[in-house]
This record gives sequence, C-alpha cells and structure tokens, in this order.
Amino acid sequence: MFDIKLIRENKELVQRGLNAKNVSIDLNEIEQKDRDVRSLQLQSDDLRNQRNKTNDEISQCLKEKKDPKDKIAAMKKISAEISAIEPRIRTIQNELQDLLLAIPNMPHTDVPIGGIDKNTIIRQWGEKPVFSFRPKSHIEIAENLDIIDFKRATKISGSHFVLYKKQGALLERALINFMLDTHTREHGYTEVFPPFVVNTASMIGTGQLPKMAEDMYAAKNDDLFLIPTAEVPVTNIHRDEILKEEDLPVYYTAYTACFRREAGSYGKDTRGLVRIHQFDKVELVKFVKPEGSYDELEKLVNNAEKIFQLLNLPYRILLLASGDLSFAAAKCYDIEAWASGMDKWLEVSSCSNFEDFQSRRARIRFKGVSTKKPQFVHTLNGSGIALARAVIAILENYQTEEGDVVIPEVLRPYMGGVSKISRS
Repeated sequence: MFDIKLIRENKELVQRGLNAKNVSIDLNEIEQKDRDVRSLQLQSDDLRNQRNKTNDEISQCLKEKKDPKDKIAAMKKISAEISAIEPRIRTIQNELQDLLLAIPNMPHTDVPIGGIDKNTIIRQWGEKPVFSFRPKSHIEIAENLDIIDFKRATKISGSHFVLYKKQGALLERALINFMLDTHTREHGYTEVFPPFVVNTASMIGTGQLPKMAEDMYAAKNDDLFLIPTAEVPVTNIHRDEILKEEDLPVYYTAYTACFRREAGSYGKDTRGLVRIHQFDKVELVKFVKPEGSYDELEKLVNNAEKIFQLLNLPYRILLLASGDLSFAAAKCYDIEAWASGMDKWLEVSSCSNFEDFQSRRARIRFKGVSTKKPQFVHTLNGSGIALARAVIAILENYQTEEGDVVIPEVLRPYMGGVSKISRS
C-alpha cells in the first residue's frame, strides 16, 4: 500500500515520481477521499462518544429511578446516525485503497529521469566470442542437435511454449542446480521451494495486482494465479509477520517455473526462446533493514553477475531510467548477456530494490532492538538467473563450426562429465 502520509505531506514529490514513471494518477481525487474518510471518522468518533455519554446517563437515571425514555430515544437516534455513517466510511476507504494500490513506487534519486534511451551502462564484462564462420541462432542449433522441440511444444500447449529434450533438458536441469548451489554455498542464501500458484493477496503484496492482471494466468474459480516469478511466493513467506531485527538480513533463493501471458507483447521476438509463456528461473530475494538496502542491492547484483562470470558469458549491466522501471521498483539494474547468433544483448536478470513498497502492501515488518517499534523492512529481488535466455547465450556463444555446443566447464559436473553436445 502506498503511504498516504507521503501524499498528505509532500504531494509535489509524489507527483514528480509519477511523472518520472510516466504514470497519470489524479492525486487531487486521492486527497479528497482521504479528507472525506477522516472527516466521517471524526463524526463517527464524536457520535460514539455521545452515545457512551448518553448510555451512562441512562444508567444514572435508572439508579435514581428517573424516566430515561428521552435519553433512550436520543441514544437510538445517535446509533442510527452511526449506522448511516459507517457504510459510507467503508465505501470511501475501499475506493481510496484501490486508488493507492494503483500508485507505483517512487524512483530513487540515483535513477536517471527519462525513457529507455536514458538507461545507463554501468559496466561490461567479458569478450564477445569471435567466430571464423557465421554463427547460427539458438533455434537452428537446437533443432539441428534435436535438443528443443518447438513444434511439439506448440502442439501440446500452443505457441510460445518449449519442449526441452535429451541433453537440452539436461542442460536446463544442470543450470538450475548449478545456480542454486552457487547461491547457497557461496552467497549465503537459504534455499526454498515454494508453490507455483499463489492467491490474490500474495499478488497484491508484491505489486503484480491489480496493475498487471492481464499478464497473469488466473485460475479464477480458486482465487489462484500461476506465478510470474518466484519473487511473489518467496516475498510473501513473511506476509503479515514481524521479524526480529537480529534475524535480518534474510536471504532466500528459489527455483520455480514462471508463467506470463505476455499480453501486449505479440509480434516481439516471436520465435525461439526469447519470449515464452513458461520459463525456468532461479530467484534471489532479500529482507533487510532500510539503512543498508542500497548496499544490499549492489551485493545482489554481484551475486547475479557471478553466475555469468562462472559460465564465462559476456554481459553488461544497465541502470534503468525512471520510465523503464517496473511498477514496484525504486531502483533496478538489468543484466544483459551477449547472444552471438542473434547479434544482440538479451536481458537475463533484473535486480531491484523496492524499499518498503512491497512490505507495506504485504505488512512485513521488523521490531527494532533499541526502539522496540515495528518498522517496515526493505525487500529486494533479482533473477539469479532466468534460464531461457541463458540457454540462448550458451548455445550461441559456445557453438562450433561443426554444429556442436561446448559445455561451460562449470556445468560439466552437473551433466555427468559431458563436455560437448553433439548430434551423434
């Protein structure tokens, strides 16, 4: 839930944040509903005080054996007025909540203002491979090696789904295990394996609903959604909880399949693995104290980019501009891997600090050792990493002229010692 106090106390700051994210919301309407709720609540409180006072007077009349008829009539009138006001309060509160849920997180002051053209390259690692032949696309490679069956996946589920097979399936599994091992053994994350479906409250908690409802696969009869990312179930592990300050920071990593309808994205990257409805991902989620959250963001990026370094895949890191930030993010770095066959950079990880935006919506707090007063944690998450596009990068960057694919050394133990995928 967006903090209404920020609108009350610094409406101009909120308006600048909305402008930076290219979002149009009528803050005047929100202010008016907030005033209406508070005014009606004051009236209700005053009437309750009058009713309590009148009730005491009735009791006194009865003790003194006086006729309380007039006072009973007055109390009934007051109760009727309260009964008339309370539904109005609930209605406006619900309307106000809906408006507040539609407000995105404010960009951090470090974030460049503008659209995608203002994204800033922070650093780049590795050298793009040089080939003595025309590098093939991952689609050609996968079909020649018979490790991904796009046609049968379409037959089974429709377009933009994938059927991995043989060493393609093994490569996918190897990547998942390698990343989970790296993040748990080297980076200090605790592994969890969450449900792949969540309820509406969980989706609201992390900011997917109501804003991005059209992108979600919904099981409406059960109030359940297929998760678009492990961020949703993992962040909601601590929904409605108060953590102990001494237990922070909390780091979780999780593998899940992810499901996205990609509504509005048709016509973009329609072939292959670039944009699919179901993909695997290893996620990193942090719950931290507010004062250290931006240091934690830098560590999170380092954890994600370590995967690329171990796989020896060239990548670059972009600081996203305000207009390219997600609904819930205050600051975000994208990591893009180089794909030689496609001759382009592909986003394979986003690492974001949400500050207290998600924790307010999901009511995740911690109790300070000194203040003893519950405070909202800061939540962060990052892909550590998304597999479909990582597979693209491996197939295209590690291809040989003979049509084989060399397996990155770090993955070979996870593939039974296999060093190369070949047709034979």
